[in-house]
Amino acid sequence: MAVPQSKDELLASMEKSWLTLQKKLDRIPVDIAFTPLLEGHASGTTMSAANLVSYLLGWGEQVIYWHQQEASGKQIDFPAAGFKWNELGKLAQKYYSDYADITDWLTLRAKLEQCYHALVMLVESYSDEALYQQQWYGKWTRGRMIQFNTVSPWNNATSRLNALLKTSTAAK
Repeated sequence: MAVPQSKDELLASMEKSWLTLQKKLDRIPVDIAFTPLLEGHASGTTMSAANLVSYLLGWGEQVIYWHQQEASGKQIDFPAAGFKWNELGKLAQKYYSDYADITDWLTLRAKLEQCYHALVMLVESYSDEALYQQQWYGKWTRGRMIQFNTVSPWNNATSRLNALLKTSTAAK
């Protein structure tokens, strides 16, 4: 799918990527969801499907938090407080840890779904102009930053889950 250039395209891209991701997550057996079978986000690490969902949840909530910071007149912490863009592997580890107390696959997925709906509401709350016709962070528009940190990770996660589902362990 082409990079969204409008609010409608962003919402369509979000929906398409989200539905594809959900189909893959639906196929992950509960008994392996918390087993580290995937290459991790940091070099030399492994992660579970639950870690991957935690990562997506972390980024989704981070995008929402950026907008909460902006709305309250605060300086936005990009990418997150205490992290730089060249430390995304460490940030991924933080996101895994943030949701490690959720040990039920369906509960974790439900939390991700709530986050998805909040992200859709966030996008819907902005005009096309606010999303795509002005810079928001450096050279990037608000819409592009939302896409970078939602749709792109969802697509990457779908690819990772495809690889997992091709293994004999996961193909039950």
